Amino acid sequence: MAFCSNCGAQIADGTTVCPNCSRAAAPAASANAGGLSDNVAGMLAYITIIPAILFLVMAPYNRSRFVRFHSFQCIFLCIALFALHFAVAILTVVPILVLITFPLHFLIGVGAFILWIVLLLKANQGQMFKLPVIGDMAEKQANAV
Repeated sequence: MAFCSNCGAQIADGTTVCPNCSRAAAPAASANAGGLSDNVAGMLAYITIIPAILFLVMAPYNRSRFVRFHSFQCIFLCIALFALHFAVAILTVVPILVLITFPLHFLIGVGAFILWIVLLLKANQGQMFKLPVIGDMAEKQANAV
C-alpha cells in the first residue's frame, strides 16, 4: 500500500488521484533510499522519545508526513503521561491518598503499556492511528511543514 505525497493518506497501488484529498498525486515512496521504510520508522518513533526527535530532524524522515505524525504523537504522549504521573504523585502528599494513588500509578502504567503496543502495531501496519486529543495535535504539527 502506498501513501499520497500531499496528505499522507493510504492509496491503492497504481492510483493517481488520492481519495482523501482528491488531488492528482504520485504515491510517496514507502521506502527511503538506503534507509528505513516509513512504517518501520513510524514504529521506531514509539520506542522512546529519542528516536522520535531524531526522525523529526533527520533529512529523509522529516519529509514524510507519516513519520512526522507518529514522532509528534509519541512526543505528545510522553509529555501527557509524565504530566499525569506527576499529578498523581502530588496527591501522595496527603497520607490517606497513598492507598488510592499507588494502584492508580499501576493502572496508568499498564494502560500506557497496552496503548504503546497498539501504537507500535498500527504504525508498523502503515496506519495513522490517532489518539483522541494528542492525535489531533500531532496531525496539525505533521501538516505544518
